[in-house]
Amino acid sequence: TPTYTYIVIYKTKQELPLHLPTFAKMGFTGIVEEMGEVVSIDRKAGLEMWDGTKTEGFVLKIKCKIAVQGAYIGCSIAVNGTCLTATAFDSTTFEVNCAPETLRRTDLGDLKVGSLVNLERAMGANDRNSGHFVQGHVDEAGKILEFKREGESLWVKIALSDDLLPYVVPKGYIAVDGASLTVCEVNQKEKWFNLMLIAHTQQCVVIPLKKVGEKVNLEGDCLGKYAASAVRGVADRVASLEHRVRRAEASAHLAFSLAALCGLVLAWKSFRKAA
Repeated sequence: TPTYTYIVIYKTKQELPLHLPTFAKMGFTGIVEEMGEVVSIDRKAGLEMWDGTKTEGFVLKIKCKIAVQGAYIGCSIAVNGTCLTATAFDSTTFEVNCAPETLRRTDLGDLKVGSLVNLERAMGANDRNSGHFVQGHVDEAGKILEFKREGESLWVKIALSDDLLPYVVPKGYIAVDGASLTVCEVNQKEKWFNLMLIAHTQQCVVIPLKKVGEKVNLEGDCLGKYAASAVRGVADRVASLEHRVRRAEASAHLAFSLAALCGLVLAWKSFRKAA
């Protein structure tokens, strides 16, 4: 558990305690700390922007026990794997604003009052990571295709798009509604992957509470994305070099053909003179 330094600033004889965490925060682990409950969803029309103008916003208020421990205004909390900023909190609830891009890419827009959500506070830089490095930057919302029990474990099959498919590999990491899980099988042709939840995990995350056809937030392993991006850059350069080599080869073949043709013409002229 991180320790906290308490700084007391005195102003007009009033104490203003500022709770500043000693250790920096850096992303998430995918180890869900608790399931919170949505207690209100407010589509506010009067959220103030930086320039003083008003606009519509989407505000979630979530009831929890653990996620508010050590919270401060501006801290990051993953809600179903989506990194959101706490804008208000008390001892049992916190509020977050959801941007339009967040609602487009995630399942948060489908939440209702009473919905349960996976919660995780940002990981301290000195903490152990029992999952994998999760950014909280959801790539897309996948769709649950099937639940199938095997003993005490639960198979979950999830559909995904062509955009995310290259970053999902057997035995690799994936965050599903913020839970760090291991990919079992990947079907490239039918565009799905599956995973298995042990009994303990089933009790700690919201996935088993959902129904076939419902959405789940998906985030591919960011290390795999960086590796693919680096390789893609090299591949592009290699492809460009190969293209230039092929053009050079074509030019060389053309030059050779022209030289041979010129040789034949000269030989023919010489033969005509001799005749």
